[in-house]
Amino acid sequence: MDKKRKKRIFDIIQIGKKDDLPSRIFDFVIVIAIFLNCGVLFLETFDEFSQYRFTFGAIENLTILFFCIEYGLRIWTAEFLYPHCSRKAAVWRFLFSFNGIIDLMTILPFSYLTGFVAFRILRVIRIFHLFRINAAYDSFNVITKVLYEKKNQIISSVFIIIIIMLASSLGMYSVEHQVQPEVFKNAFSGLWWSIATIFTVGYGDIYPITLAGRILGIFTTFWGVGAVAIPTGIISAGFVEQYTEIAKRSLPQKKGKISGQIVVITVQQDSYYCGKSVFELRSENHIEVLVVIREGNTLIANMSLVLEDEDTIVYKEIIES
Repeated sequence: MDKKRKKRIFDIIQIGKKDDLPSRIFDFVIVIAIFLNCGVLFLETFDEFSQYRFTFGAIENLTILFFCIEYGLRIWTAEFLYPHCSRKAAVWRFLFSFNGIIDLMTILPFSYLTGFVAFRILRVIRIFHLFRINAAYDSFNVITKVLYEKKNQIISSVFIIIIIMLASSLGMYSVEHQVQPEVFKNAFSGLWWSIATIFTVGYGDIYPITLAGRILGIFTTFWGVGAVAIPTGIISAGFVEQYTEIAKRSLPQKKGKISGQIVVITVQQDSYYCGKSVFELRSENHIEVLVVIREGNTLIANMSLVLEDEDTIVYKEIIES
């Protein structure tokens, strides 16, 4: 098959454009297949539907076969996903990408539907197919961008939570072990209590009975509520920032420099930018792409996004101090 037809297959199995009917149909079919596969996985756990197990098995086989074919096509056309890599490098890059790993994880468990419990539980991994529906909608990329930009603050807040958990678990073990040796057997028992308290789960299977333990429990609860609220606030603020930025970039822009280091250009087929990923522009040219406007749609500039002809990009130069 010539390269032109191979490229056409690649375009079809990628996220569809509004004017590309086959690609849009493929997106619709794969979403249906994912929901069918996950639906069968859920329904076959009901004894009431035991008479439909043959039907469920047929649907499962067909959808898995579809996923296998699609996975093979994505490996076969990987050179178009990473046009600046060699054929072999592009395949390996896809195999170890997030989407490639998710695709593989959702296909492999089909071989272990029976046998040991450890193998049967792998069936649950097929639910990861739902991640691929997220990938089909650019709005979901906001989540990735927020987590990436706020990672330092999130890591710091999680570190605070871990410190509170360890301190409260060891403290609770110290004051409760002598009076409840069968309940607070070791520090891990205290850690289990600490997690249930900090995250306000309150299972009730383990709790302090001494005065000192209850006082420590009160402080741990207050600390936990405040600590857990920190990453929530950080992520919420990140969403507000991203959607505010999207709203500003969605307005009509003039070509050329707008203000400061922010620049808006239209990508041409023979230009340097065409075929480059956002990650490559950032690492090679110190350019941070803020947003990409493609056929009237505003796309979040996640690192794997590849620029195409006629894309309008808003970027700023990264000035190293």
